[in-house]
Amino acid sequence: MNSVRDDVERWMAAALRYGRRNFGLTAPNPCVAAMIVSDGALVGRGVTAPGGRPHAEAVALAEAGEAARGATMYVTLEPCSHTGATRPCADAIVAAGLARVVAALEDPDARVAGRGFARLRQAGIAVEVGVGEAQARRDHLGHVLRVTVGRPMVTLKLALTADGYAAGDEHDPRLAITGEAANGAVQVMRSLHDAIMIGVGTARGDDSLLTVRLPGLAQRPLRVVLDSRLELPLASRLVATAREYPTVVVATAAASAEREAALAAKGVETARVGADPAGGVDLGATLRLLGERGVTRVFSEGGPRVASRLIALGLVDEAALFFAVKPLGRPGLPGLDAAAHAVLLDPSRYRALAPETYGTDTLRRWERIG
Repeated sequence: MNSVRDDVERWMAAALRYGRRNFGLTAPNPCVAAMIVSDGALVGRGVTAPGGRPHAEAVALAEAGEAARGATMYVTLEPCSHTGATRPCADAIVAAGLARVVAALEDPDARVAGRGFARLRQAGIAVEVGVGEAQARRDHLGHVLRVTVGRPMVTLKLALTADGYAAGDEHDPRLAITGEAANGAVQVMRSLHDAIMIGVGTARGDDSLLTVRLPGLAQRPLRVVLDSRLELPLASRLVATAREYPTVVVATAAASAEREAALAAKGVETARVGADPAGGVDLGATLRLLGERGVTRVFSEGGPRVASRLIALGLVDEAALFFAVKPLGRPGLPGLDAAAHAVLLDPSRYRALAPETYGTDTLRRWERIG
């Protein structure tokens, strides 16, 4: 590998790292990063702004000014070619006089889908596509899935004892499974997503708050409760804080209008979807509903039942399982049922990533293949 190619890959790697800083803030738009380089020096950089505007390319061009002329832009996703709230980024790049654009990934959005690259090439700008593609596909998976199949990407998180239990039996007190370092890592994970999703059983058992509790971060993910019959307690912390943090409860037609009205009076939104064969909310329909709302990245912290259902339906794109060093040592509630566990360990379905250590806890992660 020569030094020129090394430089290209280093700049793209830098752009990809920079782009992750606004994860959880830019929906419904993808969180893109752009860096403009002239004579080996960075002259402008940008990341999609909170709310999705302005786009990364526009921010980078504004910072670079005249230094953009004749320079190279490294961008993590194809520049847009359609007119929305602002003019297309491809047109702005042409007007700025860039000589070259290196992009990680073509945008599968039907409004773009290669048209941005075509516009650049027509203007005489050299275009290279595919540098850093594997990482860019991971980073933009929520956007890719939303515009191609109508749902956001899903990260499944569970905390388990060393022997695989998520909780004790029904008479056990609530378990504090993971330590401070792992709990901090979970807060970071929450901040990288647009929505946090749990089942009503977890909401009742843990009285969850589902906020990002890290100083200096502005992320306020949508809180989603899977609650087919609207049984979320009105005295819960989720309900008490619903006017401060957006909260939606997903129910079926079986839920009463009276309960919906009582939740609405507290600031909780109710959305209804069809029921699955067991009477719970249809998870596929729930994710499509979230996709329609512009959500691109969902962090599922629901309990074992929700986790196993998501895996069985092929809806988990990344699994993050924290294992404590100590076993429960007695019968308890398994984190995953046998079928879901088998799917996760099937190398044709999921790719295991290198484990990570947080204090005494171990994080094991898997990525869905295909």
